[in-house]
Amino acid sequence: MSRMTKTPLVMLISGMLLGTSAYAEDKLTVVSWGGAFTKSQVEAYHKPFIQKTGVEIVSEDFSGGLAEIKAQVEANNVRWDLVSLDKPDIVRGCAEGLLEPVNPSILPPSADGTPAKEDFIDGAIHECAINTIVVSTVLAVNEDAFKGKAAPTKLTDLFDLTNFPGRRALQKQPQGNLEWALLADGVKPDEVYRLLETEEGRARAFAKLDTIKPQVLWWTTGAQPPQMLADKEVVIASA
Repeated sequence: MSRMTKTPLVMLISGMLLGTSAYAEDKLTVVSWGGAFTKSQVEAYHKPFIQKTGVEIVSEDFSGGLAEIKAQVEANNVRWDLVSLDKPDIVRGCAEGLLEPVNPSILPPSADGTPAKEDFIDGAIHECAINTIVVSTVLAVNEDAFKGKAAPTKLTDLFDLTNFPGRRALQKQPQGNLEWALLADGVKPDEVYRLLETEEGRARAFAKLDTIKPQVLWWTTGAQPPQMLADKEVVIASA
């Protein structure tokens, strides 16, 4: 019984912090991206866990990255127990000794008895983290901004300020944005990551993003894009 499908665009992984643990037997602090994403985690994971174990879960939101994690570890004052991170931050955080190593042998088997190491998709169990969800990033459009005229329907429209004027909301991170920039610039999907391995490719992606930079509002938490659309701050938003 597989826990996840093999269609990832971005992997979000729970990392366990290293240092003086914040964990107490009756409470865990779990940190995630906020908005509907955190609400779904509370319903799917937190409430069943609380009911089964009696352990309290305190939810906190953050905007990603390792800065706060590093500060807690270096101060020997770790307040967080589990954190949802993007894979690049997991790799870096593990290499820098900011995250606890994961022992797959202590993970429970699936309902049909399949060992965890065999039950997760390939690469889901990292040295310092466990892949808990596979997500896709999409573009949402404020249809009211395009009443009576054509609305954006494809990725290249995100970069077309002439036919689709207005501000855009993009997540404040390179993942996703660099890929979109190259795809909109005509790069074939199977060539994107090969190109991003080169300075030329990265420069090309940033140059494409520069074409819309004056019209970009950067978001950092999951609740912001739908609110920006509802408030008519932007006409297109990644979410």
